[in-house]
Amino acid sequence: MLLAAAIGIGVAGIGIAYAEEAARHPLFYQDPDGKPSYAADPKKTADGRDYRAVFEDVPGAQAAAESAATPKPTGGGDHRVLYYRNPMGLPDTSPKPKKDLMGMDYLPVYADEGSQGDPPGTVRITPGRLQTLGVRTEAAAMRPSAARSVRATGTLQFDERRLVTVTTRVPGWIERLTVAATGDPVKRGQVLAEIYSPDMVASEEEYLIAARMGGAIVPASLQRLRALDIPEEEIARLRRSGRSIRRIPVMAQADGVVTDKPVQEGMRVDAGEPLYKTADLSQLWLIAQVQEQDLGAIQPGQTAHATFVAFPGRTFEGRVDFIYPTLSAATRTARVRIVLPNPDGALRAAMFANVQIDATAGGAPVLTVPNSAVLDTGTRQVVLVAAGAGRFEPRQVHLGIHGDDWVQVIDGIKLGDRVVVGANFLIDAESNLRAALQGFADGAKPPSTQQRNTP
Repeated sequence: MLLAAAIGIGVAGIGIAYAEEAARHPLFYQDPDGKPSYAADPKKTADGRDYRAVFEDVPGAQAAAESAATPKPTGGGDHRVLYYRNPMGLPDTSPKPKKDLMGMDYLPVYADEGSQGDPPGTVRITPGRLQTLGVRTEAAAMRPSAARSVRATGTLQFDERRLVTVTTRVPGWIERLTVAATGDPVKRGQVLAEIYSPDMVASEEEYLIAARMGGAIVPASLQRLRALDIPEEEIARLRRSGRSIRRIPVMAQADGVVTDKPVQEGMRVDAGEPLYKTADLSQLWLIAQVQEQDLGAIQPGQTAHATFVAFPGRTFEGRVDFIYPTLSAATRTARVRIVLPNPDGALRAAMFANVQIDATAGGAPVLTVPNSAVLDTGTRQVVLVAAGAGRFEPRQVHLGIHGDDWVQVIDGIKLGDRVVVGANFLIDAESNLRAALQGFADGAKPPSTQQRNTP
């Protein structure tokens, strides 16, 4: 009884399995020997054996289905398997059949797969893999060339027109410093230091003697005082009092801050030796490094916007003042001078900035593609063009001006060509591998027979 029950249960289980098998719909049918021969409907081999049904839950079935759906070259070419490629498009190949880490079968690549007029490197991808890889395309379109901005980096420096070096025209000794620290603010006409100079005292005494004697030597003595940079206030005092002064004041020549003070009290200084260096910080220069390809769109007078890490969320506005006449051979960038107002003194020299210049290229609209479509190897730029039927063709392009999220294409594609903007790196890796193997195969072929000129 127990044996009969067991047999009954077994038969029932087999029946259920057959019912479940019948309820499932095969993805496709494959040669019973595992050869890369597939059929959408039941089929028999030449010797009468049934093709094997392959279902969706069989490991590697989806990859094999995509391989079966990929059109195989026909026409008596060299239809041998060159290698097997990764089913997910990764740059990984195998000389013999294998599975990846997820159990998917590697796909065969045939010797005559690219012999149907496709350019070298053309990749064929089935609809299933397109969805798996997340491939997205976008059509090349015309855009107004003026609708763009040029981005660059730059560094702040003092406005060279607002730098002042304070010196003395007579040798002497510094007896007093009224401004004694670097960074101190100064005003035009403010006394910075007082110097004792025997030459200056002698010149004042000479003028007093000449003034008492009168005659033609008075103007000459007065001219000598002015040549020694004696302030007019000191000359007026000399006339009123009739007495020379021991120390002569040194005054600031412009508003600003002290950027350098190499002297100290008691030091002897020579004529022309710098005592102070001052800079007016109400306006600074921002030197931007602009790429050579964007230089033609930059013109003096254009508006520029600068941001600094020290002031997040704040934008400083200036204008393009000058484009320097030389180009860096190392970085292929040109220096562009931007005048940046600094009314509150927040900006400081040597600060690093991100710059955006409202450039205008002018002229007619240009053919463009998204920035993400361009694969830049450093020596050339390539885009992947969708050629239809799951084919993607690599095209070398020459680029022009750059926009915020697009780039001009001078040649290599035409208006309306759909270029890959997503997953293009995966496709490009497979394209490069395919082109290299095709080139290797072409190089291995025997040279064609050529007619020889016999003597």
